[in-house]
Amino acid sequence: MLADLTWPEAGVRATAGAILAVAVGATEQHGPHLPLSTDTDVAAALCARLAATRTDVLVGPAIPYGASGEHAGFPGTLSIGQAALELLVVELCRSATETFDRILLVNWHGGNIEPLRRATNLLRTESRDVRLYLPRYDGDPHAGRSETALQLALAPERVRGDRAAAGDTRPLAELLPLLRTGGVRAVSANGVLGDPAGATAAEGAALLDHLATDLLDRTRLWWPENSPERTGR
Repeated sequence: MLADLTWPEAGVRATAGAILAVAVGATEQHGPHLPLSTDTDVAAALCARLAATRTDVLVGPAIPYGASGEHAGFPGTLSIGQAALELLVVELCRSATETFDRILLVNWHGGNIEPLRRATNLLRTESRDVRLYLPRYDGDPHAGRSETALQLALAPERVRGDRAAAGDTRPLAELLPLLRTGGVRAVSANGVLGDPAGATAAEGAALLDHLATDLLDRTRLWWPENSPERTGR
C-alpha cells in the first residue's frame, strides 16, 4: 500500500518500475442491505488482488466518491458529479506520474465510466501512461445478486441479509432511458436493480477470482513482464 510507505521507500519502488493502481468507487446507496461503500470495496479488493500477484504493483488510496447523481434521493449517497471526478482524476494522475511511470485506474461504478474515459484520453494525449480497467460480468446491474455475493465474500458482517429484497428486475437496456431521465428512484423504491435472492459468499468469491484473473491478464497485455517500459530498452 502506497500510503504505508515513506517517501524514500516510494521512490525506490518507483525507480524499480512500480505500477500505481488506484481504485475508483463511489459512496452511494446499494439497496437496504449493502453498505454505501460497496463500489469502493470491490474496486479496492481487485487492486489488492493484483498487488498480491504482481510484485511490481503498488496500491494507492482509493477514490471513494464518484458520479452518482442517478442515486440522488437515497440518504447517504455522496456524489461529486462527472466534471469534478474527471478533474480529480486528471490532476491526481498528473501528480502521480511525477513519481510513477505507469498508472492503472480500476473502476467499479457505471456512472464513473464516461468521465474516467475522458480523463484517461486527455492524460494519454499528454504522453502519460494511464490505463483504465472496466470490469465486465454477467449479473444484476446494481445491488442485486452479483454485488451481494461479492460483499458476502469480502465482508459478510456488513451485509444486512434480512433486509435484502428484489427491486426492478428488468434488463438494464430497458431501464436505461428511465434511469437517465428520473434516476434509480424512478424505477426502484428500494434502490435495487435486480434480485439479491440466492447470493452466497462462494458465488462472490468465484466472481472475484474471475475478475481478478481478468485484471491480471489485461495488465499483462498492457505491461508485459519484459516490456520496453519496464526494462528501459
